Order: sequence, then structure tokens, then C-alpha cells
Amino acid sequence: MPKIFMGNIPNASSEVELKHWVESYGFRVESAEIIYDRMTGRSRGFGFVTLLDEAEIQKAITQLNGRLMEGRALTVKQATPLSPRPKPLANGQAKLMHLGERRRS
Repeated sequence: MPKIFMGNIPNASSEVELKHWVESYGFRVESAEIIYDRMTGRSRGFGFVTLLDEAEIQKAITQLNGRLMEGRALTVKQATPLSPRPKPLANGQAKLMHLGERRRS
């Protein structure tokens, strides 16, 4: 199912709060996910929402973009899939290549 990207989410907000906030505008939410920093565990200020009704996605984007959540104007748009990342080379070769590139500069 397509997801909606939600940016500028207040750092103190939880996934449950994000889900309830979207539902308060009349949309049925399947899931809400906030992205957290791996090292610190703190919110990175963005997340994704999946609606139960795919036909409502554009309406939700139009209605929710720029709305305030705890005093912060949210950026709401269609989420795009991650672009493929290059596969790491075996035996630390990627690290060696990176160091070698640095030395040549």
C-alpha cells in the first residue's frame, strides 16, 4: 500500500499520537511510523502513514499539508520508495577503496 510522508513531526510525538492526529481529520489509518535515529533513539522528525482507503491518499495530502501539529506545520506528500543502494564489497574492500580514493585527492 502506498504511504504518505510526513515531515516536521514534533520530536516528542509518538506513533500513536501521529495516528490519532491523522484520524482526527476523518481518515482511517492502517499504520503510522516515526523514524528514529539509530544511535540516539531520538525522533528524526519525519515518518510515514498508511491509510486504509488508498483512494483517500491525495485528499489526505491536500488536507493535511501545512496543518499544525503541536505548533509545527507538517509537510505531507506522497512517499517515494527508497532508491537501491550499492551492495557492499566483500572483506572490507569498500572501506579500502574509500581510503584509497581519499589519498589520491
